[in-house]
Amino acid sequence: MNLARALGSVGGLTLASRALALVRDTLSASYIGAGFASDAFFVAFRLPNMFRSLFAEGAFSAAFIPMFNRKVADGGPDAGMAAGVDFAERALSVLFPVLVLFTVAMLIAAYPLTWALSGGFERQHPTPAQFDFAVSLSRWTIPYLSLISLVSLLGGILNSLNRFWVNAAAPILLNVAMVGMLLFFHGPDPYATARTQSIAVTVGGVLQLVWLFWACRQAGVNLKLRMPRLDADIKRLLSLIVPAAAGAGAAQINLAISTALAGGLLSAGSISAIYYADRLNQLPLGMIGIGLGTILLPVVSRLLSEGREAEAMETQNRGLELALFLTLPATAAFVFAAEPIVRGLFQHGQFTSADSRRAALALAAFSIGLPSYVLVKVLTPGFYARADTRTPVRLALWSVALNLVGNVALIPLLGRWGVGQVGPPLATALASTVNVASLYIVLARRGHFTIDAQLRRKVPRLAIAALLMGAALLLVKPLFEPYLLGSFPVRAAALSLLVGSGVLVYGLACFATGAFRIADIRSLLNRRASSR
Repeated sequence: MNLARALGSVGGLTLASRALALVRDTLSASYIGAGFASDAFFVAFRLPNMFRSLFAEGAFSAAFIPMFNRKVADGGPDAGMAAGVDFAERALSVLFPVLVLFTVAMLIAAYPLTWALSGGFERQHPTPAQFDFAVSLSRWTIPYLSLISLVSLLGGILNSLNRFWVNAAAPILLNVAMVGMLLFFHGPDPYATARTQSIAVTVGGVLQLVWLFWACRQAGVNLKLRMPRLDADIKRLLSLIVPAAAGAGAAQINLAISTALAGGLLSAGSISAIYYADRLNQLPLGMIGIGLGTILLPVVSRLLSEGREAEAMETQNRGLELALFLTLPATAAFVFAAEPIVRGLFQHGQFTSADSRRAALALAAFSIGLPSYVLVKVLTPGFYARADTRTPVRLALWSVALNLVGNVALIPLLGRWGVGQVGPPLATALASTVNVASLYIVLARRGHFTIDAQLRRKVPRLAIAALLMGAALLLVKPLFEPYLLGSFPVRAAALSLLVGSGVLVYGLACFATGAFRIADIRSLLNRRASSR
């Protein structure tokens, strides 16, 4: 499989989804701002976001896809797909009633859940009415948890059938729902608009489920509900899901801890500053990390099930190389040009210049760990493809503990200089770096991953090219700053030119340092021509 081409399909749709999310966040900043109403919504939105990462993008895919592929491979060319569909139906029959009960329990527990995710908004001293408002937002978003879990089952089937683009397109529908509600149903004040956005989350989940259900039928997969039965396969699936959730979602667990501590220890607007910074940080993570993880898991698991160990190793090396090639320039942009990017995107309406400065500092701190966030998504398929979901969770627990310690230490320390909101993202970045280093060491010791000569040659050259890009952005960003508070077309043009100049420098630096050579471009063109 051509990883670049597959990532182009998945990454392009993910980019479209993240671009819509950026439009959503820009509108949200304008209509809701960065006060208690926005903090309450982002706490309510944190739960479905975290659950999507833990379950849809992590645990269920990690456990289900290798088992589904194995059923298809063992069944042979004729009976394989029928065996895979049978397994999927048995999984659905158990998953559906569990999700119904889980949703009801979460709705009942919405009050303590909101308190846990927000730290009780202790520093903001909310009135009982304000906290009840925050709880009501959580109740509107909780049904999305069940919807996205069913979406993950259908998406896992489609990914196993190499229909990556269908699943990658689903998140676009969530953002369409949220942008539409902001444009046409925003309220007269931030509180009313925050409630509208919470409703839009569940509406978007319904749209995603309908889309993937239709796509499965088009692919010839018609799942039917059965009486639930815990047979050996389902027990095996469940035993893999729980550790995979913590292993794949360490970054989201860390972010949830950071959000709770920020709500309890920092002033109003800090959760919002961290949220907006994280949304920008999620743009390359979603396009590159989640895109590559989506592609690598079914490909590597299929290669291993066929005994093609060398090809699986080669695929992982090229995945890591592609991830760093795309991630390092994004890191440079967010570290060296964070404030102009935040100001150009968000600073208007209810979002002030002080909000921009706070979010920019948080973005720079988050971005230090951007390569590690992406590499976690690239390395974990090496475990999951071998049905090992326990090792990543053991390593993730160390990461979560380090993040907690880092938050407790950094928030008061940095708070002395008035930048306490930098503590949570910085702790998250450091914890994720430790996590990815641990994943690599274990894979290498087991002989499941070895860095090849091509990757060893390119990584330091890519790092130098990214640093040269960062230096260029530092020099040119003052030229663009006067245009970042103008009309939307002016801001869009200024940001495009700023980012475009950085990308140009990075591209030239890649050739100057030898990270890429003319021969690489010729080889790529020849491969594309021969595949047509």
